[in-house]
Amino acid sequence: MSQSSKHRRNRTARTATAAVTLLMAGALGAAGAGTSNAGTSGAAAKAAAPQTRQIASSVLGGDYKITLTALRSPEDELAASVRLQVFTQSGGAWKESDRVTVGDVDGWFWYPLTGKGAVCDFATASTEPAPLTVSLLVTPSIGCSDPVHYLVKEGRVYAD
Repeated sequence: MSQSSKHRRNRTARTATAAVTLLMAGALGAAGAGTSNAGTSGAAAKAAAPQTRQIASSVLGGDYKITLTALRSPEDELAASVRLQVFTQSGGAWKESDRVTVGDVDGWFWYPLTGKGAVCDFATASTEPAPLTVSLLVTPSIGCSDPVHYLVKEGRVYAD
């Protein structure tokens, strides 16, 4: 066998090996990408509920139940929103009658909001209309937010 035919055969073998390696890498990469994306994107991720944590609750007589819930941002794991919900008694069960967002959507930090001392002020009264004051921890170094005042009247929340 001549030197040039050995060289051609080795080059062909190397080319074939490289092609197989590239095909395998592409197949494994596609399979890995499909697997890693399956849990974090697409319809399943959009349908998944955001992480939530109730941070305060109060029952005003038998008329109203008021809760504050932190909702972790789906776009930024450090950000959160705060949902204030009002529930009224209906057929022996609490039914949501109104909800508002306290502050801006994703305007809070998740960890301070769900940690110790997160609720600086959550004051309510059993009157009609029921006054409501909310102040939350922005960060330990910044401290508490300015208090926000609401009125709960006939199961609805109004800015005060």
